[in-house]
Amino acid sequence: MERMRARRSCLAVPGSNPRFLEKAQSLPVDEVFLDLEDSVAPIAKEGARRTVVTALKEGDWGGKTVVVRVNDLSTPWTYRDVIEVVEAAGDRLHCVMLPKVEEAAQVRWLDLLLSQIERTVGLPVGGIGIEAQIESARGLVAVDEIAGSSARLETLVFGPADFMASIGMRTLVVGEQPPGYAEGDAYHYILMRILMAARARDLQAIDGPYLQIKDIEGFRRAAGRAAALGFDGKWVLHPGQVEAANEVFSPSQADYDHAELILDAYEYYTTVEGRGAVMLGDEMIDEASRKMALVISAKGRAAGLTRTTSFQRP
Repeated sequence: MERMRARRSCLAVPGSNPRFLEKAQSLPVDEVFLDLEDSVAPIAKEGARRTVVTALKEGDWGGKTVVVRVNDLSTPWTYRDVIEVVEAAGDRLHCVMLPKVEEAAQVRWLDLLLSQIERTVGLPVGGIGIEAQIESARGLVAVDEIAGSSARLETLVFGPADFMASIGMRTLVVGEQPPGYAEGDAYHYILMRILMAARARDLQAIDGPYLQIKDIEGFRRAAGRAAALGFDGKWVLHPGQVEAANEVFSPSQADYDHAELILDAYEYYTTVEGRGAVMLGDEMIDEASRKMALVISAKGRAAGLTRTTSFQRP
């Protein structure tokens, strides 16, 4: 299982809509999740499973991370979602996303069910990852335990709309500051809490959707807030949001080049000259600098950047 997949842009696609599923295959997103939950009407749930299986088996998903979001465990659909999709198309699936996670036992349930299915159909046990959505106050309070609940877990995903409802936030605009909250950021604690739990377990952290799909500047603002903290990506609901997500969650060319220079310089000075803290131009670099540069370098490479400068030995 590969935890650190590229997930700058995570496209939500209704599992009941074959046209949208086909279009998603051609979009330049890092991840596509085929949704069986909120975007599918109750009357269409069973048919959507078959539509998703067909799309997984017959679609050309290229190098994208492919995920299916099942229904949450308070519904009667969850176990059949997992069984029918994974038995029929588990070999085309990278992860299963479990929404509205509020305790570690829910993730462990999914882990166990996936293991049983994998053994039954002959897939590598543990090969399918899990994405857990944090969408309520209870989920946030338990996020540390959730983050450590399964070796399959790859990401923690913030679900803002349900979360806002769970705490009674006084706004109907998902992703924007609530009226009357003039200072600071109403989402800062929530995002940082999820991010800390994720990083403590070497998981990725993904921000949820921005529902005003025609407001690209608003999307950039919300995405930039999460990216600045260290989040790895954000959901996109419309093709118009894709370019902005990929750009915001990729390092700039200058930052990527600088990170690679730090890594090269630090390796040279520590291995050839035996020094730990050295100057790179006007900047002092040390082991902490190397660790920060590794983060930027990894994100740049995942985004397909290539360096435009090289380290010149003294």
